[in-house]
Amino acid sequence: MTITYGWRAAFGNAELDALHAAGFGTEPQGTDWVDRVRRHSLGWVCAYDGDRLVGFVNVPWDGGQHAFVLDTVVAADVRGAGVGTALVATAADRARRAGCRWLHVDFLPELSSFYLQACGFRPTAAGLLAL
Repeated sequence: MTITYGWRAAFGNAELDALHAAGFGTEPQGTDWVDRVRRHSLGWVCAYDGDRLVGFVNVPWDGGQHAFVLDTVVAADVRGAGVGTALVATAADRARRAGCRWLHVDFLPELSSFYLQACGFRPTAAGLLAL
């Protein structure tokens, strides 16, 4: 297995929709991911094993100093191989190069070791309003 990573790499809507659905335990939604990331994101990182999309992270931003990690997902058969960590590290590097000073992430408690230990985020106080 040789994983390659691409910033703002090309991907197909169907392949990302399937990866996202499998990773988050939902059914594919037919989301137009290409349009979504082009309109709202500083960038995104794709991880490929050959021609197969095995990982993805979206990096939307406020157009200034704040970027956000969203939709981090790795195919089940390559989890534990550092793919997720490399996706986030690439996202952080590219956000830094774009002039961002802060990279934010929200996550479920069971993902705290991934984001806090493996990726180097630090815990902060935050608020969330369900809409």
